[in-house]
Amino acid sequence: MNLITLKSVQHGFGGPPLLDNASFSIAEGERICLIGRNGEGKSTLLKIIAGLITPDSGEVARSKGLVIAELAQEVPQGFAGTVFDIVAGALGDKAELLKKYHHALQLVASEADTQSLQKLADAQHALEAVDGWQLEQEVETVISRLQLDADANVASLSGGLKRRVLLARALVTHPDLLLLDEPTNHLDLAAIQWMEEFFKDYKASILFITHDREFLRRLATRIIELDRGQTTDWPGNYENYLRRREERLNAEAKENERFDKKLAQEEVWIRQGIKARRTRNEGRVRALKAMREAYRQRRTQQGTANLQMHQAENSGKLVCEAENISYSWDGFPVVKDFSLTILRGDRIGVIGPNGAGKSTLLNLLLGRLEPQQGKVKLGTKLEVVFFDQLRDAIDDEKTVMDNVAEGSDKVEVNGKTRHIMSYLQDFLFAPQRVRQPAGALSGGERNRLLLAKLFLKPANLLVLDEPTNDLDVETLELLEELLTEYQGTLLLVSHDRQFLDNVVTSTLVLQGNGQIEHSIGGYSDWEERYRQKQQLMKTAEAKTVQNEPQKKENNQQQNKKAKPKKLSYKDQRELDELPKQLEALEKRLDEVQSQLSNPEIYRESPDRVSALQQQLADTETQLEEKFLRWEELEAML
Repeated sequence: MNLITLKSVQHGFGGPPLLDNASFSIAEGERICLIGRNGEGKSTLLKIIAGLITPDSGEVARSKGLVIAELAQEVPQGFAGTVFDIVAGALGDKAELLKKYHHALQLVASEADTQSLQKLADAQHALEAVDGWQLEQEVETVISRLQLDADANVASLSGGLKRRVLLARALVTHPDLLLLDEPTNHLDLAAIQWMEEFFKDYKASILFITHDREFLRRLATRIIELDRGQTTDWPGNYENYLRRREERLNAEAKENERFDKKLAQEEVWIRQGIKARRTRNEGRVRALKAMREAYRQRRTQQGTANLQMHQAENSGKLVCEAENISYSWDGFPVVKDFSLTILRGDRIGVIGPNGAGKSTLLNLLLGRLEPQQGKVKLGTKLEVVFFDQLRDAIDDEKTVMDNVAEGSDKVEVNGKTRHIMSYLQDFLFAPQRVRQPAGALSGGERNRLLLAKLFLKPANLLVLDEPTNDLDVETLELLEELLTEYQGTLLLVSHDRQFLDNVVTSTLVLQGNGQIEHSIGGYSDWEERYRQKQQLMKTAEAKTVQNEPQKKENNQQQNKKAKPKKLSYKDQRELDELPKQLEALEKRLDEVQSQLSNPEIYRESPDRVSALQQQLADTETQLEEKFLRWEELEAML
């Protein structure tokens, strides 16, 4: 059954329409991803579906009694109160009664006097009068299901938990269709993975916008693309969409080429001499006029960004050396006894929960912040460019061009002078857009503006703090390609798993307690090793539990005999050999890690990388098994 159907929907704000006869349907239980370039009108389309905007023309047919809820792209201004109050606030005129009852319960729990008991009784009667008990239970159930504290003050929560509160507020209305606009923005990896698992089991229909390719792959059952006002339906997974879309664009390019060739021939014919005019075919003239109009109305696909970076001269071989550094906020350890050597050409990713201290770690490594213990030594000839996730380098009052060129109409890129308009067009800024204040830009446009500004500066150490937020997939892939070819050193903070896998060669994993793990490879490499370690630990725990009765029986028998148990000759010999074997495995582990830490191997011998990574995983597994065997033999003595 279709929940909602759009037929020939037309909508615009002047200029080419954002939606040009858009048509599609959403059925029960579907998880649909709406994709398209920045500025194509995806958020506008969501608002039309939600009923917040009336289209200029066309039909939006909704099933009877359809309930739609929306999770906005940004946490709204003035978002305050307790979790219970905000979630219950979605329930219309009964929301105030629910809040009063919940507050009365809290008051009685803290001070059960006559006045508080009377307030509770009054609140109960008011709730009973409107049959509101079921709603109260639903609010409590949704809050519990999303693992939230009903009495927590929202202002004190992290960005990820605030998004979870907004999701609870949407879910408490029991929507048939849930609209999500960039749900993973500003979330850490744990929150993104929690959201993925939650929505996989969610029964209602979902229409979501995302530029997180891994989130899209794991969640979408169907893809709708918005391109030049038209919607195209792509059933199947993301890989199928990429393949079939490429085929369609190639066919479109060939068709346009044939059309343009024929139009050029007809233009030559119409301009022939007197003799040709006498024999002119009026039907052919009308066809030419129609072709001219079709050419004028043709909407070409939005251009592709042309990203270039100003490369500085090489830094010294040593970029940064941190030795046993520690740093705390109000007694809470952010970095604890951490050592790291960064060499020229290293590409290092930084991941961890929000609030774990990723930005603090970057500032310590760059010398912007003094460690409370230990020391940091910076290399020579460093030219640092810092991409700040807060976009502090952008002045909202200045125009786009003045933010980049600072009043000039020329910029210098890799020793060549270019006009500012031409340079900004490489970053997909139309001429009329470059004279607007930066404060009027969308999130994706602000990101491209900051990249345009920073890439003019010569850099051999590039530090990017969440550069992927709000970028469309095409620009994201171009940035990946640029960073892969970059010859300098890169420090990258990101929650985009595929972006990390495609760009970095090692990863720093902040665990939230001051401990930092240095892992070879990208996010997927670390995740696989983490999964293997967890499996080994579970296996060891299971063996321990399984062996407990036998150990107890053995202990009882030993007590009866009052004799110490001796190992067999074979077991004793194995125990004597284990320290040497462990030492050899640890030495091999260090050697493999050292080879993988060398950035040259990724350029000179990329075919060896996968073999070394497999060798690293195998050695870690053997080491874990040997430790478990040692503990087992020691316990037998």
